[in-house]
Order: sequence, then C-alpha cells, then structure tokens
Amino acid sequence: MERFVDRHIGPRPQEIEKMLSVVGAESLDDLVAQTIPESIFETDLDLPEPMSEQEVLEHIRSLASRNRVHRSMIGLGYYDTITPPVILRNVLENPGWYTAYTPYQPEISQGRLEVLLTFQTMVSDLTGLEIANASLLDEPTAAAEAMAMARRIAAGDRTVFYVDPDCHAPTIEVVRTRAEAVGVEVRLLDEGSDPQEAFGVLLAYPGSSGAIVDHRETAARFKEAGAVVVAATDLLALTLLTPPGEWGADIAVGSAQRFGVPMGFGGPHAGFIACREENVRSLPGRLVGVSKDREGRVAFRLALQTREQHIRREKATSNVCTAQVLLAVVAALYACWHGPEG
Repeated sequence: MERFVDRHIGPRPQEIEKMLSVVGAESLDDLVAQTIPESIFETDLDLPEPMSEQEVLEHIRSLASRNRVHRSMIGLGYYDTITPPVILRNVLENPGWYTAYTPYQPEISQGRLEVLLTFQTMVSDLTGLEIANASLLDEPTAAAEAMAMARRIAAGDRTVFYVDPDCHAPTIEVVRTRAEAVGVEVRLLDEGSDPQEAFGVLLAYPGSSGAIVDHRETAARFKEAGAVVVAATDLLALTLLTPPGEWGADIAVGSAQRFGVPMGFGGPHAGFIACREENVRSLPGRLVGVSKDREGRVAFRLALQTREQHIRREKATSNVCTAQVLLAVVAALYACWHGPEG
C-alpha cells in the first residue's frame, strides 16, 4: 500500500542513486554540472554580503519610499478606497473572519450570517431589486452567471445574448467564454439589434467609459420581446443614480470592491447579483435567510441552495463553488460604518 511518507517526503538515498544511474550522472553535483551551461559558471555570482532581517526590512522600506502613487483614471470598475480602521482591525486583521466560503454550519456562524444578510440587504436596497445573494467571485463571473440565469427564465428557446459594448472588457470576455461552452451567441448591442432574437441583454450602468445612459427605452423594448434585462452596475454610483430595478432591469450584477475593499494588486473582490423575487429560484450562489431555532429565537441560515453540491447536477442553477465572503463582510460593514445617509 502506498504510504504518505513515500508520496510526500521525497526520494531516499538509494532511490537518488538509481535515478542518477539512469541519466548517467555520478552525483547530484555532476547532474547540475551536466545540466547548466558552462558559461554560467565562468564568473562568480555578484551577490552582496548577507544582511540581518532588520537590515533587509530597512532596505525594502527605503526602496518602497521611492514609489509614487498616482491617481488611476483607468479603473475599469476598481478604484482605490479607504478601509475604515475599525474594519481593518476587527475584520481584515482578525483571523476569526478568514474564509472565502459561505458558512455551512449555521450553529457556529450566526455572526457571519448576520453580516452577509446585511450585505444582501445593502445590495437589494441599492439595486432596487428584491433579492440579492451572499456574493459571487467578481463582476465578470456574476455577469456570466446572470447570462445563464436569463436563459433559464426567458421565454422561448432563443440563443442570442446582447452585450453593451461599454461594459468592462473583462466582463465581455468572461461572458463570451461562458457562452461558448453553453451554445450561446454573444453579440455586441447596437442600434440595429433585434430584441426578438435574444433571450437577454446586458446593459452597462454606468459604462466603462464613464457614460451614464438612460436605458429605460432599451429595457422596455427587450422586455416587450420576452427577453431578460441585466444591468452591470456600480454600487457606489447607485448611491446617486436611479436603481436598475426602477428602470426595468430584471437582474443586476457588479463588484462591491469600492465599499472599503483594498485594491489588493488586482483582487480578490466580492461580486454581487440581485434579481426580482419571482426569479429567486433561478438565482445562482447562496442566500442567507432568517429563521427560528428550536427555542423560538431568531436565527440565520442558508436557504435555497440550488447548486450541484445539494441537488442533481442537471437541476442546479450554477456550479459556482465558492464566494468572496470575507470581502462581502468588509463591504457590508463599510455600508454600516457610513450609515444610510453616507
């Protein structure tokens, strides 16, 4: 029987000798000499003298002090933000919160579930849609999930999905990648786009260019044709803009990064998805619901877990297997910290 030590500890001396004999080397040094070109050995490595840990830290800090942080005008939905010190200390620097996963044991996770319910409520309020889930991976993934969701709930068997060309480029590419695997034709939206051909449309609000477009007329045309309207939006912008749910969007997706989540050199950041209540059973991911324990006290638990881990694969709404719960917690507490008036 294969043992752990055989798989993970590495080869023994006799095994090393056997491998060396196969490649024709007398020792490991001989193997290195045969492998590395002679020109590399012509000069000694030009390395400085060893340094203590404190000296290394001081050197690295001196290099870092030469960096100049400029304001990013590119963004693509991700911007520098201020993480309130109280959240930094009590959440991001507290290992008790460290998990990307939705808590599957509600008995020991009431605090995390309560904050995730706050996240859902925040997203629902800002998007103007009744239901929001407990986070997804990022905006592009959420948009791809929204496309799949739109196909499930739209009328007919259409296979065309229109995408606003002013969506962020990564969002468009991830949607295209997902569409190719499930037989969906993605087309960029223009004035000649026919709603009768599509099961859904993804509208940027605001767009990657910064444009804020009134999508009411476009949304009405697609909904009249039986298509599902998806809005790719920005939570911080929605504190000022009309919520997508009020101008006709059936689904809203985006990133919660701007709610106190550090840039992190490109990630990770929590995505979100929200929908109308009649479509809740097609919503991917997880929902936190309010229930009661056996003693009648208010308790929080996961609800409607229609994923492949819980039901038959062909009946699952999504195979998304993780979320960004830690970042969703940060975003929710950021909203609590600032309050409903900002």
